[in-house]
Amino acid sequence: MSEIFRQLRKSPIAMAGAIVFALLIVVAFIAPLIAPMDPGAIDIRMRLSPPAWANGGSSDHFFGTDNVGRDVLSRIIYGARVSLLVGVSTVAIGGVTGAILGLIAGYYRGWVETVIMRLVDIQLAFPSILLAVAIMALVGPSLINVIFVLSLATWAPFCRVARGQTLQVCNLEYITAAEALGLSNFAIVVRHVIPNIINPLIVVASFALATNIINEASLSFLGVGVPPSTPTWGGMLGEGRNYLRIAWWVSTLPGIALMISVYSVNMLGDWLRDYYDPRLID
Repeated sequence: MSEIFRQLRKSPIAMAGAIVFALLIVVAFIAPLIAPMDPGAIDIRMRLSPPAWANGGSSDHFFGTDNVGRDVLSRIIYGARVSLLVGVSTVAIGGVTGAILGLIAGYYRGWVETVIMRLVDIQLAFPSILLAVAIMALVGPSLINVIFVLSLATWAPFCRVARGQTLQVCNLEYITAAEALGLSNFAIVVRHVIPNIINPLIVVASFALATNIINEASLSFLGVGVPPSTPTWGGMLGEGRNYLRIAWWVSTLPGIALMISVYSVNMLGDWLRDYYDPRLID
């Protein structure tokens, strides 16, 4: 672990990404403690109030208010919880499912591999966001449905990477030696295969996390994601797009929060990819 931090300090961009992502996690966990107001509280008298630093702004609403008078800063803070919950949950569910299926396909091969990889091909033939929109239109908007649908759209890349890495590992001499010693398939997979395929899967997970944060925002923006009663960055973008000329802050500020969060995760993912590439280790 100390080696990872030592290498991370060598990349200012990756370090900045890690710090921003850590702050996102902290904000998501302590949102009720730091949000200045109830994110759902409506005050029509203060609707479309500009940020505190702008002309006509109020110190009570540092980032201003939206079209029904809800505090934008509080909604951005609570929106971080939804983005992080959806991103982590979908990567965990889809990643574990895809990794297990890829491990089975790469280790047992034969007809099992053929069936699994054809399912992967079918999954990857559909754009993930288009598939998510179609399914959400059928099942209806809810947080649980968003997590389920995005998990369904996430497993295939994990499966493909896990299968490829498993095929490489299973051709190594120590796997043959383990089989000759009479180790069970389960023991070989747990002791020798999984530890040697986990690093590429971590890299895939970092990019899948960023992708699913954007996908959740896209679904909420289109009105088929998380219900409007729950603060989400995508939902705020959708609600504020009709007020860009007169109240730019309603959609611009959550858009900036979304951009910074996704960029930080991508920068961290880029660093992880380089760190786990043996050709780039100095």
